[in-house]
Amino acid sequence: MIEHFPFYLSLIVVIVLLIMLADKLKVAYPVLLVVTGLVISLLPGMPKIHIEPELIFIIFLPPLLYDAAFAMSWKELWRWRRIVTSFAFIVVFFTALSVAFVADWFIPGFSLALGFLLGGIVSPPDAISAGAILKFVKVPKRMSSILEGESLLNDASSLIIFRFALIAATTGRFVWQEAALSFGWMVIGGAAIGALVGWLFMKAHKYLPTDANMDIALTLVTPYVMYIAAEEVHSSGVLAVVSGGLLLSSQRHHFLSSSSRLRGINVWQSLVFLLNGWVFLLIGLDLPEINEGLKQEGIALPVAIGYGLLITFVLIIVRTLASYGAVIVSQVAGRYIQVADRNPGWKAPILLSWSGMRGVVSLAAALSIPIEMSNGVPFPHRNLILFITFVVILVTLLLQGLTLPWLIKKVNIPDFNDYLPEEETERLLKKGMHEHTLHYFKANYSRHLVSNSILRQKVAFWEQKSNPEPEEDISEETKGIYLDILEQQRVWLRNKNKTDDKIDEEIIRKFLYGIDLEEEKIKYN
Repeated sequence: MIEHFPFYLSLIVVIVLLIMLADKLKVAYPVLLVVTGLVISLLPGMPKIHIEPELIFIIFLPPLLYDAAFAMSWKELWRWRRIVTSFAFIVVFFTALSVAFVADWFIPGFSLALGFLLGGIVSPPDAISAGAILKFVKVPKRMSSILEGESLLNDASSLIIFRFALIAATTGRFVWQEAALSFGWMVIGGAAIGALVGWLFMKAHKYLPTDANMDIALTLVTPYVMYIAAEEVHSSGVLAVVSGGLLLSSQRHHFLSSSSRLRGINVWQSLVFLLNGWVFLLIGLDLPEINEGLKQEGIALPVAIGYGLLITFVLIIVRTLASYGAVIVSQVAGRYIQVADRNPGWKAPILLSWSGMRGVVSLAAALSIPIEMSNGVPFPHRNLILFITFVVILVTLLLQGLTLPWLIKKVNIPDFNDYLPEEETERLLKKGMHEHTLHYFKANYSRHLVSNSILRQKVAFWEQKSNPEPEEDISEETKGIYLDILEQQRVWLRNKNKTDDKIDEEIIRKFLYGIDLEEEKIKYN
């Protein structure tokens, strides 16, 4: 390990350079990272990389999921809850089922259980890849929200399918009643454990004498505790991290100081940047080991590639049919119940269906298949499953990842006008926030106006009559008043976000971030 340390250190530099190149070329960085990892692995003299599945499941997955959940808008998730849950659970199940039947029919030696195992592995699309691509093109807010929301849940559903299929493949028995109960416990238990752990950490942040550094350290520990606690009682660690992350995200202004929030953003952005880079580079670096295993099974490389392309084709077709099926269901359901959009059109499903790149969770699940079954017999077709998974990841990243930006521009997806325009929203928020602030100030601090020129300047700004920036030192009394005013502005913004469906939460968060910066500036004035 020590002799390879310079190699691992150099990979970090490679990750940074590749992401810079990807930004320059307007290409999703996971594509470049996987291809570069593949090229590096083929160079003579390179150390052979062995990826332990626990490395991804325990070290990489919890913080990546937690960061995604923390960034997700609960309002957006609830608004598109029907299509998000249908894609994250129903579509994942039918995708796995479709792969099972195709594998059983076309791949010699595959049973339905093995096919279902493979389906559970390759069924969840990768959120990181889609997010990296979507940042280069303008897409409607609803589409990015649906993809983000789906990605938070589909890993959990696919891993649950994987567990049941693995039991069936290794034991040869499958009891539907037991499976249904286990599924319920994984979903409900995982969500409940995550919320409970999140609540405990929230209380720790709030009542312990922590500073910004301690708060950030606790946030780094939180997702691991959620994941491990849920997995120890055989529920879903993925759902635990997602539910706990959503809870803490919605309550962040109640238990974290402005310093902790601002510094935490920088720390987490850097951490996620490195983790994302590492996991995609590792996918490419693992090819030699996968290829060696394929040779042990005596399967010709062209044949194995053909199986991988077949499964990839099935995945793309099923997701496309599901995307257009969702449109039909929305139109029918809209006649009987209230839906978010009765007529989403035929263009939007193109983006949804073509954003199905597979990634690191699929590889980690494939790697976690045991080498031997409980009776000591080698696990059937383990290396072929690994190779097919690699082909699926590589082909979807290259095919869909490279063509998705072109497809989005070509199709010209309409703006669905779910929210007010950004400029109008900012103008409305500023006006409403200033009016609320002025009313609160006059009701509680009007007596301070006579002797305090700084507060008079602020009042004039809220009345839009002067520049907001005071140029003199602020007394401790004035700081206290101003910090109270800033907290009232936060409360007003959060309430506005809850009550106004036409306001984009992303803009609300930008205003809250500005208030945090203002608070820090006032504290250290």
